[in-house]
Amino acid sequence: MAEWIGIGRRARRCYGFDEIALVPGTTTFNPAEVNTTWSLDGLKFRVPFIASAMDGVVDVTFAIAMGKLGGLAVLNLDGVQARYDDPSEVISQIIQGDVEEMTNLVQQLYKAPIKEKLIAKRVEQIKEAKVPCAVSTIPQNAERFGAIAQEAGADIFIVQSTVTTARHIAKAYKPVDLSQLCTSIKIPVIIGNCVTYDQAIDLMESGAHSLLVGVGPGAACTTRGVLGVGVPQVTATVDCAAARDFYFKKSGRYVSIITDGGMRNGGDICKAFACGSDAVMVGSAFAKAKEAPGRGYHWGMAYPHSSLPRGTRIFVGTTGTLEQILFGPAQTDDGSQNLMGALTTCMGTVGAKDIKAFQLADIIIAPSIQTEGKIFQQVQRVGMARKGAAEQPSNHQPKTKSRLNRVTK
Repeated sequence: MAEWIGIGRRARRCYGFDEIALVPGTTTFNPAEVNTTWSLDGLKFRVPFIASAMDGVVDVTFAIAMGKLGGLAVLNLDGVQARYDDPSEVISQIIQGDVEEMTNLVQQLYKAPIKEKLIAKRVEQIKEAKVPCAVSTIPQNAERFGAIAQEAGADIFIVQSTVTTARHIAKAYKPVDLSQLCTSIKIPVIIGNCVTYDQAIDLMESGAHSLLVGVGPGAACTTRGVLGVGVPQVTATVDCAAARDFYFKKSGRYVSIITDGGMRNGGDICKAFACGSDAVMVGSAFAKAKEAPGRGYHWGMAYPHSSLPRGTRIFVGTTGTLEQILFGPAQTDDGSQNLMGALTTCMGTVGAKDIKAFQLADIIIAPSIQTEGKIFQQVQRVGMARKGAAEQPSNHQPKTKSRLNRVTK
């Protein structure tokens, strides 16, 4: 599988969403009759979409709205929701900030200490609406925040960093014992992020109930540029799904795979499921919802890092309600709305009655799939060739001094 890249060095060829396509099945189903449900340790969700734990995407209001629609949204316990009594003021500063000063501004705003009482308060606010509550934190805070969130009533706890391994070595601090954490916390634990077979096996053996797959593919993430680290999502998902299936045969315990990031539209999401995903975690698509706190902006979770940011603030625009983005009717031609409609239609087309059957869909390598016969769309920049809102001039972009200077030069 590997190719020579120089004397004595070989590299493996990996694939992203733009390089593959799904093949129609010999049997098709009525899209209205396919089953999209996914389960996590007894919790069932009819919408297999998870809103990413980004401060511009998920707050209490958004989490409640997502839960009432049958999906799940993750609240970031390391973000502004747990640092400020009124996080909306801080979010407004980030939205309105000068692009040239943004990194420094975000770093300063995220220096405010995390308040444990706010962790409990946010969880309780979500649970008062009688919807599932999921929260996320970095490994360093997992033991302390996990206990607080569980006591407050959280249903799912996520331990998430750029790359999380079961064997982290450090002398300056004590790494979290993931096996002990998964045993001590009595609610399902999702761990991420990972991209390799061996890494996935190790995390499953640590007791994880589910894994997040993806390093650097998110629209607001700059990890691949800053660190040069990452694996395209098609290959990463296939490899981790293979680990899931092997581990299930070995142990009898099923650990679900969640593709996290890199999916721009319904087509990418469908490909993620066909590659073996049980659910998908999405940021940009939900940042476009009217309910999102970022009002069309969002920023990477590693953006506030004090010395090496691995994210940026991007503008995706506000295109519709959360319900419209999930269930339609779509008023855009680029596949960014009615994501559930895209999923069920694709499942019906490839002949998949449920998600497990969808994971067995026929996949082909098709690098021309985005361009074949699409010359008019490309020239006119519509449909599949439409640029994202972040790349287009917009009256909603803050007219900062530096931006105006660039225009007049």
